[in-house]
Amino acid sequence: MQSLLRFLAVALMAFAFTQPAAADTQPGAGKTVLMVVRMQGKSLPIDKQIVAHLESRGYAVTLYDQYQPAERAKDFDLVVLSSTVRSRDLLGAYRNVPVPLMTWENDLLDDLAMTGKRLGTDFGMVEKEHYLWMVNAPHPLSGGVPAGVAVGYAKDAPMGWGKPGLGANIIASVAGDPTKATIFGYEKGATMDYETLAPARRVFFFLDNETFPNLTSTGRTLFDAAIDWAAAGGK
Repeated sequence: MQSLLRFLAVALMAFAFTQPAAADTQPGAGKTVLMVVRMQGKSLPIDKQIVAHLESRGYAVTLYDQYQPAERAKDFDLVVLSSTVRSRDLLGAYRNVPVPLMTWENDLLDDLAMTGKRLGTDFGMVEKEHYLWMVNAPHPLSGGVPAGVAVGYAKDAPMGWGKPGLGANIIASVAGDPTKATIFGYEKGATMDYETLAPARRVFFFLDNETFPNLTSTGRTLFDAAIDWAAAGGK
């Protein structure tokens, strides 16, 4: 009997050591994120909600003011540029960082060379929308959301868009207007605006300053897929 008990104890210990810890199974386990915001902005509480959400998925997030040096970006697995930044002050500071980058500030798309430079033609904002048109269901950026109409916001809210270059993977557009992409990404080396090549993965997502809490469950799925795909691109 004692021999049996000893055998079972050893077997249980061996099983425990071969199982990954719960944290290691999270999508963001081992990944670091530099989230660039305007610390003095009124929407900082929303940025902090996003930080908490990312941390709940295993990411280690550093909240970083836009007026601090962009050079620090190279030490992270992913850079996130919130739309709460003052875009006219940030401009192309993070354009050439050699790590994956995601933003939901449509006013930075031209500065990042992710679209052309014409406001209202190459990038902009739809003031009231909650539908998305999913167009690339097989791509990981779609997060398993099927092709067709999807509900991104619980109620109408501002939705950013861009007209990306030929090298983009376009995932979703404004419902009824396929020229306005609301989620798109570039692989490292893909052609973005004109002849600019992506220094690493680049992703645009349609959020505005305070619309993260307005995302539906589908919207959250797409947000998480965008973060995960970008972060998986490596440095």
